[in-house]
Amino acid sequence: MYLSRVALDSQNRRKMKDLTHLGAYHNWIESCFPKEWEENVRSRKLWRIDTLHGKKYILLVSDEKPDLEVFEKYGIQGSAQTKPYNKYLESIEEGNTFRFRVTLNPVRALSQGAGKRGRVVPEITAEQQMRFLESRAEKLGFELISGEYQIVERSWEPFNKQGQKMIRLNKATYEGLLIVTNKDKFYHTLTRGIGKKKAYGFGLMTVIPV
Repeated sequence: MYLSRVALDSQNRRKMKDLTHLGAYHNWIESCFPKEWEENVRSRKLWRIDTLHGKKYILLVSDEKPDLEVFEKYGIQGSAQTKPYNKYLESIEEGNTFRFRVTLNPVRALSQGAGKRGRVVPEITAEQQMRFLESRAEKLGFELISGEYQIVERSWEPFNKQGQKMIRLNKATYEGLLIVTNKDKFYHTLTRGIGKKKAYGFGLMTVIPV
């Protein structure tokens, strides 16, 4: 596994004109792995847009190293970097306390009757979005520390797939403290993501030790 980052050149209108929706970001991320394009194989990639000290970054977790030249296509020259992630992930133990950040697409499925697939609808209120993460924590291998986590950003993000009309996906970004309760489940959470739309900038949780 590899953890990579690039600073978006958000002041460059010429570059940023292509990145008008999450589908465009997805296509860019996929193009950073040219061998997969050639072989028509797609591995799991988790990514999100972060803001730090007024600058926007793309954070990426992938099985293989991205092509850093392509990764800088919409980034500031010289800002792309990547490093091995496995050693850090494998050092995590049950009982460890971490500060976390994760961006999710909180949704729920409404029953459509026996044998029918549930209709997926967004969780709209902050309370619903908070329960979305809280209700999944145990299965994801961690416990949220009471009173030490919150939603720091909520929005609706434009999303378009070729041949479909533009829609907006609800987004909630959470930060706070957690305790690892199941090492294997938590490893899966950090490497395979949480929830829906993981290919489009949702589901990537990152943690740093407290």
